[in-house]
Amino acid sequence: MNGVTGSDGVTVRVPAKVNVQLAVGAARPDGFHDLANVFLAVSLYDEVTATPATTLTVTCEGPDADKVPLDRTNLAARAAELLAARHGLSPDVHLHIAKAIPVAGGMAGGSADGAGALLACDALWGLGTPRDVLLEICAELGSDVPFSLVGGAALGTGRGEKLTELPVGGAFHWVFAVADGGLSTPAVYGEFDRLAEGTEVPGPAASPALLEALRTGDTTALAGALANDLQAPALSLRPSLAATLTAGTEAGALAALVSGSGPTTAFLVKDAEAAETVAAALRASGTCRATHTATSPAAGATVL
Repeated sequence: MNGVTGSDGVTVRVPAKVNVQLAVGAARPDGFHDLANVFLAVSLYDEVTATPATTLTVTCEGPDADKVPLDRTNLAARAAELLAARHGLSPDVHLHIAKAIPVAGGMAGGSADGAGALLACDALWGLGTPRDVLLEICAELGSDVPFSLVGGAALGTGRGEKLTELPVGGAFHWVFAVADGGLSTPAVYGEFDRLAEGTEVPGPAASPALLEALRTGDTTALAGALANDLQAPALSLRPSLAATLTAGTEAGALAALVSGSGPTTAFLVKDAEAAETVAAALRASGTCRATHTATSPAAGATVL
């Protein structure tokens, strides 16, 4: 967890995630939902570089960088502020984000940047903050941020921030299709509540079959167990995603689902060759803006 301090700064690489299961409970009085959220980190990364500065600034490059806020609402900036406050410091740092994770795409790109900035600032400032404290700060930043720090595979409960790391017995191959525009996570949860109105929403629980498929590295079994309770509301708000899901499965994907709150769609395939085939078919279908291939599990936030 320790990095190199110095004027050149510290760069941290942090992965995207796919939710292989996202079970959503009824809305709580605080407006959040209890979740059983099985996270899997994938080999699609943002890099966050922290360098000394006279004040807190954020810059960004990469696809859709113009859609990333550069003010104090950016989770990377908030991470620097919270870490500095814990240690009685002023958050004087320049954070540069090199993005490859889709923006507002349901793959926790903003959360990844928060975790990356937290680890980069901790290393730059030579703080050596204990991992459990870093995870506490992550949970303050948002429900997905702790997993971005941890990586691998984990079950998130509560609103997703309470993590239990999970064993994974092999590599899984994925294709991700990036849609035009983003989907607001609060809007998707709001649509979930609207669609669930008047029905009994069961308490969320992780699927034993899915956890076993991860443990044994069984791609076929995992394909049969993928589930996302936010898929129906995401499709309700963005019906065009159905055509993307169909295009990927017709091209040979073993399973397809909306990633998190969308609008990125995820396709589980049997191997690297199948990933290239499915990615090419998706691009040719005209149902998405771009594709990425990736493998999982991937390491969490890592100082380079």
